[in-house]
Amino acid sequence: MIPNLKTNEKNLIKMSIGGYVTQPSFKNPGYIPNNDGNSVILPGMYGVVNNVKVGDKAFGWSGDHIEPGVSIDSENINEHFALHYLVCTGNKAIVRSGEAKGKTGVVTGEHARNLIHFEQNTLEKICVGDQIDIITHGRGLKLLDFLEIEIKKIDPNFLKSMNFKVENKKLIVDVAIELPIKIMGSGAELNSEYVDQDLMSGDRSLMKQLKIDQMKLGDLIVINHADHRWGRSYKKDHVSIALCIHGDSVMTGHGPGIMTIMTGTKKNLGWKINKNANLKNILKIKL
Repeated sequence: MIPNLKTNEKNLIKMSIGGYVTQPSFKNPGYIPNNDGNSVILPGMYGVVNNVKVGDKAFGWSGDHIEPGVSIDSENINEHFALHYLVCTGNKAIVRSGEAKGKTGVVTGEHARNLIHFEQNTLEKICVGDQIDIITHGRGLKLLDFLEIEIKKIDPNFLKSMNFKVENKKLIVDVAIELPIKIMGSGAELNSEYVDQDLMSGDRSLMKQLKIDQMKLGDLIVINHADHRWGRSYKKDHVSIALCIHGDSVMTGHGPGIMTIMTGTKKNLGWKINKNANLKNILKIKL
């Protein structure tokens, strides 16, 4: 953390936006072809996941693109995009209906839906269809001493709680793991403000060799040579910081997903490996 970190937080808008707890979804007949060409049926995205949380492993689950905690969305397409473009990781979430009404949680990322962590005793009371409001705060956030670095979709309190240091006028960010850009797959075609990007985890020996199979949900990660200002592209002099938001996949070209939170040139942005650089620790998330 930088004690005198200067941001434009006082100029940011706080706005409530509502979504609804989603139902798990399957496409008939439910089979997913894995990397060996075999068809499997596994739990997937959306809904309420009761036993996978931020800080848990990203690999090894008998599931596909597993999302920790609660997934929310709106069937209204404009509201759907508002949730994606305005909600920031670290935002406060408030249950507005159902048995858990009044309980609070925290946004832990954006996948095809917005993901929210609640403590276990609250999670067990949440039902599909319950309304959850998010106090959006963070869109437009800037580091005033590092305007060349673009900040994406994180709450100001998340930013202030991250571990930074400044060396030779360069911002150094603690991350848990480095990912080579050559393994980044699905999601490269989307803009970096909407949905995540998967890493391609089909080469299990490479995952083990690079120790990527040890990655945890909520880990801060770095992708060297990645420019995520608008899309997600290769640029030798750029670097992007992201957050691991969902679990591994058996599908070719897919794997754990990362959500961009910071991008800039190597002149302004660097990183240091710290295995404790995880959202669970940064936001002091209680299970």
